Amino acid sequence: MQPEFINFLATQSITGEEWKNLKEEKPTVAEEEIDVFSDLIWEGVLTKVSYLENISAQHMHLFHCAEKEMKLISVKVMNPEIDLTTAIGFNWFKKNWQSDFVEYLTAAKVYTQDKNVDKFKLIEQGAVITKGDLYKWFESMMEVK
Repeated sequence: MQPEFINFLATQSITGEEWKNLKEEKPTVAEEEIDVFSDLIWEGVLTKVSYLENISAQHMHLFHCAEKEMKLISVKVMNPEIDLTTAIGFNWFKKNWQSDFVEYLTAAKVYTQDKNVDKFKLIEQGAVITKGDLYKWFESMMEVK
């Protein structure tokens, strides 16, 4: 990140010496510059996000961030003894994904004004950025049925 931050400071016309002085003499202004840089980095990351996953003990929420809408595949395990966040629980799921103990729901939602804000809100709620392997697998299984 250091080269990116140096480039960012250069676009703000802040030299290395000026940055050092800002940190020492005006820490609030330096903090504001760091916040702006952080927002730019997040914006770049979020723009590239195509898949998000939020997995808890009995639920999987798998999101595909398409161009105009966000698609969801939701999985609910009805067996309270299973914890999808553990290897044992996930292995149970892989063997029993078609059983009566598993429910599925699909949905789609059009983005609000800023799709990156929508993605960030899901991350704040515990979702993680993925390559979408689970989503793609479920999508292919649901098309076969």
